[in-house]
Amino acid sequence: VQLQASGGGLVQAGGCLRLSCAASGTSSSTYVMGWWRQIPEKQRELVASIASNGRTYIKDSVKGRFTISRDYAKNTVYLQMNRLKAEDTAVYYCNSGRSGSIWQSLVGPGHYWGQGTQVTVSS
Repeated sequence: VQLQASGGGLVQAGGCLRLSCAASGTSSSTYVMGWWRQIPEKQRELVASIASNGRTYIKDSVKGRFTISRDYAKNTVYLQMNRLKAEDTAVYYCNSGRSGSIWQSLVGPGHYWGQGTQVTVSS
């Protein structure tokens, strides 16, 4: 499975970015697709995820600002990030896979990771 992420960059606080992640792989390997982020010396954290049935998980601190969506025909997941804040600055990683139940798969990391894409929000 290959995950190709794109869309990071530098933006001012209050601005927006859209991350994309295109996947190649089987349906089981892309059962859940999501975005995680990491800042130096911190653990990687889940931002948002979406299952093949459309069920989603969104981290509380980004609810109302970030939206995750999926194009099943293109096997691509998107993270629309609006009203960005300085604390959203991180390397964002695309992730996919399946581990157990739908909920377990939504909140836990799948087996496959894409390369990170840097998001920097200037205040």
